[in-house]
Amino acid sequence: MNWKTIKWKIRYYFQYFPFTVNSAICGLAVWAAGRLVSSATPKPGEDISPFFPFVVVMGKLAILFFAALAALSVLSTFYSYLYYQFRHNSTGSFMEVDIKPEIRKGKSVLILSTRIEGIIRPLLGFINGRLFYDDNVMTDQFSLLSNQKKEKSIWRTAISGRSLLVLPDIKEYELKGGFIYFQDMLHLVSLAMAHPMTGHFYRPPTLTPPDERDVFPKKTEQAEIRTETLRRIDGDLLNYKDFESGDDVRRIVWKVYARNRELMVRTPELFEPYASHLYLYASFYAAGRTGLRADDYMKEMLNYYKNRVWTVYDTLSKKEWAVKYFPDIPFSSPENLTEADRCAHTIANSSWQKDIGISGYFNPRTGAVLCISSFVDLKELEDTLDKCDSGTMIYFVKVSKAFTRHAAVRLLSRILLLPPDDRLAKLRSKWLLSPLRLSVRKREQEVEALLNSSGIPWGEL
Repeated sequence: MNWKTIKWKIRYYFQYFPFTVNSAICGLAVWAAGRLVSSATPKPGEDISPFFPFVVVMGKLAILFFAALAALSVLSTFYSYLYYQFRHNSTGSFMEVDIKPEIRKGKSVLILSTRIEGIIRPLLGFINGRLFYDDNVMTDQFSLLSNQKKEKSIWRTAISGRSLLVLPDIKEYELKGGFIYFQDMLHLVSLAMAHPMTGHFYRPPTLTPPDERDVFPKKTEQAEIRTETLRRIDGDLLNYKDFESGDDVRRIVWKVYARNRELMVRTPELFEPYASHLYLYASFYAAGRTGLRADDYMKEMLNYYKNRVWTVYDTLSKKEWAVKYFPDIPFSSPENLTEADRCAHTIANSSWQKDIGISGYFNPRTGAVLCISSFVDLKELEDTLDKCDSGTMIYFVKVSKAFTRHAAVRLLSRILLLPPDDRLAKLRSKWLLSPLRLSVRKREQEVEALLNSSGIPWGEL
């Protein structure tokens, strides 16, 4: 058992410990206030104000009232906890969770909706929840503050909550379980109850400023949209087929016959004035960076790349062409999703890989758009560019830009005044001194020089 597992087990089981830091603080405060009031006796010969006994009595009453109110809230918390334990064991009541993506201020976020039936809220207390997912990573606690009542009734049937779920990466998450916490008004005690649950949810990519360029499809699947120029369709003097009666003998490939004694003919080169589908490819191949695939820098650069690929798809889908996205590693999506949602789901589940380069993935004859990252293999890129023509559009995503958005003044203020508030902010403060920065920037310059010398249209994202 490694240290990471031990640390998680300690954190997991420590949630069942009922007392919090507030318990010690409030207990110490009550003890100090009681000592102060009880020791408030006048010294011999000292003048006593006629209001002094009244002040002492009022102080004692205030302490007793505060202690009684806190004790009542704590007792009601235990009662709510035991009642829900009994209700859960007898009727199978459980926490219902629904996680859906929404667009807020132009960004994709996850909204967590939670509902629990048959539960009693503690007197002046709270009920919170928490989820854990993937490798037992835990979310922050979220509150369940809303009451749900039956129609034309004053009795509460369930409590619910709606909160923003902040997760670091754009990917699919596996839900492992959840917790319900019964807490009093001062958070003196926190009674935890585990709820087993399973499921999957994903954080979709976010749209970024688009790059508007004229891109035309190369693939004809339906003769519905006429193009201004003729487009090459299947054939192109590259495919062979068996010789059949009626084929032109002038198209027999004698070299193939001399090699294996089989009559083969070339398929003719055809041009079609119609085009219906625009094929989009995005390579997640990471050449030479496989040792850093689990590194936080690579995770943030992957998020940056996913957002740019999704933006390219969204921009192209608004044109008159039908867009088809071909991932380098296929991923199955639910059948009830739309084409756009399926694409977002596939992009979100993509990750850096080292098995399939662009030479074995991208088809220059049918692919109209290719997205590449800073980790593309230079030799494969050069070979692919030699096979492309002016009808191919290359989008080059410089993933190093994921860490260079903040101005220097703002970065200095974060270092001197405020601690970084998330993983990306922490990495941005370290990026200038990271050895990875130099290697990535050097690779980006090499890719940019190769694209400039190829003569193929390309854009930077």
